[in-house]
Amino acid sequence: MDLSLLSAMNAERTARRATVLVTNPSTGAQRLVKEADVGADPLADLLRDRLRTGRSGMAETPEGELFLTVQVPPVRILVTGAVHISQALAPMAKILGFDVIVVDPRTAFATPERFPDVALHAEWPDVVIPTLGIDRYTAFVALTHDPKIDDPGLRMALASDCFYVGALGSRKTHGKRVERLAEAGFTPEQIGRIKAPIGLNIGAISPAEIALSILGEITAALRLDPATGAKRTAA
Repeated sequence: MDLSLLSAMNAERTARRATVLVTNPSTGAQRLVKEADVGADPLADLLRDRLRTGRSGMAETPEGELFLTVQVPPVRILVTGAVHISQALAPMAKILGFDVIVVDPRTAFATPERFPDVALHAEWPDVVIPTLGIDRYTAFVALTHDPKIDDPGLRMALASDCFYVGALGSRKTHGKRVERLAEAGFTPEQIGRIKAPIGLNIGAISPAEIALSILGEITAALRLDPATGAKRTAA
């Protein structure tokens, strides 16, 4: 591989931006397509599909048989609330290959003992989340029921292109949340991105079951085509 391509790939990886390295095995010719440039590429539809699935491999194209090396950032779940649900969610998410970040200014809850091996920030969301960033490979989950903690994160998530936004709470709680976000200037379409009540409807009762339902909903948002509900494929 050309060192300039490798350098560019590493720079995009560091910045949590996806790329596809297109290689012609017959000629050895290569080109690097950054996520922001996919729309202008002759193979745009194919590259978009590969970026969605994160799968590398051979592909038959109008340019002939090509190998597509897909580099996508690790999926992150950014949680506000060091609560029982997030305690159960963190190890499950790790098994699924997701990184978890927990933000909660309440130091009695946000302790390493309760969240071993988890990126834990005992700070206010409006202070720490801007330093962490929310991108399209981030799922945002609000779990505290406390508007002072959850709302700042929700506002930042709705202003971003993260692929999932979910919030714990009853319909009444969410109704009040909607009112606050509308007063803050968010449109009905933006607010409608929030999955609330959070999680798939599996009749979950315990914190672990609720965590399972949340992870199921996040996985569906990541893997299913929103237009059809069908599994995304890397054709």
